[in-house]
Amino acid sequence: MDASTATATETSSPVRFDLREHPLSIVFPGLHEPVQRRCFNHSNSGICLLFMNSSVALHVLSSYGLEPDDLARLEASVLHLTSLRNRPQQLLDPTLRWLPLQATCSFFRQHGGLPPDERLPLTELAAFDMCRRRVAWASMAAAEEEALKQRCGGSYKLLLKYLLAGERACDRREKFQVVAGPGFSIAVTSNGEVHTFGHNHSGQLGHGTLSNEETPRLISIKTPVLLESLKDIFVVQATIGHYLTAILSREGRVYTLSWGVDGRLGHNTDATDRTPRLLSGVLEDKPVVQIAAGNCYLLALAFQPNGMCVYSLGCGLGGKLSHGSTDDEHHPRLIAHFAILNLQPIALSAGSWHAIALGKDGRVCTWGWGHNGCLGHGDEDYQTLPKVVKGLSHVKAVHVAAGLCTTFVIAENGDIYSFGRGSDSNLGYPPQYGHRLDQLTPKLVTSLACAGEKIIRLSATKEHEAAGHTFAMTESGKLYAFGMAIYGQLGIKLLQDQNGTSSPQRVDIDLS
Repeated sequence: MDASTATATETSSPVRFDLREHPLSIVFPGLHEPVQRRCFNHSNSGICLLFMNSSVALHVLSSYGLEPDDLARLEASVLHLTSLRNRPQQLLDPTLRWLPLQATCSFFRQHGGLPPDERLPLTELAAFDMCRRRVAWASMAAAEEEALKQRCGGSYKLLLKYLLAGERACDRREKFQVVAGPGFSIAVTSNGEVHTFGHNHSGQLGHGTLSNEETPRLISIKTPVLLESLKDIFVVQATIGHYLTAILSREGRVYTLSWGVDGRLGHNTDATDRTPRLLSGVLEDKPVVQIAAGNCYLLALAFQPNGMCVYSLGCGLGGKLSHGSTDDEHHPRLIAHFAILNLQPIALSAGSWHAIALGKDGRVCTWGWGHNGCLGHGDEDYQTLPKVVKGLSHVKAVHVAAGLCTTFVIAENGDIYSFGRGSDSNLGYPPQYGHRLDQLTPKLVTSLACAGEKIIRLSATKEHEAAGHTFAMTESGKLYAFGMAIYGQLGIKLLQDQNGTSSPQRVDIDLS
């Protein structure tokens, strides 16, 4: 199961403007008396407030959701701010007419003359401004900031790109989270409260007892114990697979612990070693934005200036390391097949025996064991290389989740698709009696329409036979659960003769 511990302070979608169509009162609130300026010896003059004051330009660049790549393009070409597609039309003034805004790239490359470094161009200063608003940035010393910037490629634009990539891959933009664990569940609200419920045979619910909990129960702050071995690491994500645990630091370094047999975790220690060790190999020099663990294997989504790449290590049974074979890997190895597919991965999810990757273009790839049709390719064959799911070619995916032989995909329009093992009733639709329970290709989940709003994230359990369950979270913080509930892991009260539900049910907790 995965848990991301750092969230971003900004959750709104990027706002983009077309200055040829919208008034300056929208783009530059509170500013008046624009000046006329001729650009590129053009015969028509244009309104160009940006040239009036560097502080104004910096405010615009850092406050309106420009992407790092947008900032880089401003230095290299003529300024054409992109269209504003989602802004309410009633905010626009139809009486104002527009002249094109153009500006030479030299304006954005010149020294900004502003702190913290007057020699930096405005685009770098804007990226710095956006970096320091991130939660992970708040406690960093100057030397740590500089070290991380150099690790990401030497510029604040690349550093911002790295931070944003991590937020998006791990859903750290969301202020609440829910994890479907092996027979138990964890819910974290936006105010930091942690609720647990379900199986508690080892005290994993954190309440000081061994009793199961059928509904969410708040953990007392006195119960958890600080992990001394991690106290000097700023943790942004933790992932737990079968026999292994991995930690991701703010600086993009991966630490592993448990089950170091045969060097499968990238460090040569014995199986009793309980100290987190830095993952050795190629990832020591590459910042990682997301990690995902399954049954004895680990995936890492690594940042590089021109895009993202995926590394894997551990047990290769079933082809789940995605290198074209079933061999084990003792150290991180690049999954090269994404380049052949011309797919740039931006998020990962590791199930027990299979994995799924989300591409920047919205395509979805799966690989590993194909039990119960969990790869979505219409059969149960295993795949040793990433393979695009053809059944999702008509949608642009924005979120993926893999569980124990189950797979879920959220499309850009809010539709949800699932496929794989249906015997635990945790695919989101009722079984059709007389038909096979498993779903070999993606199928639209219509039952979650009961939420009445957009589902933004799903979490599926990766372990525990006959106890699989799934959670769906809405934009407003509502939580829905479906699947098996023999330990109370759904967080809802069922009838005495029920051991689960295939229909999503509202859990009595407000995540917002």
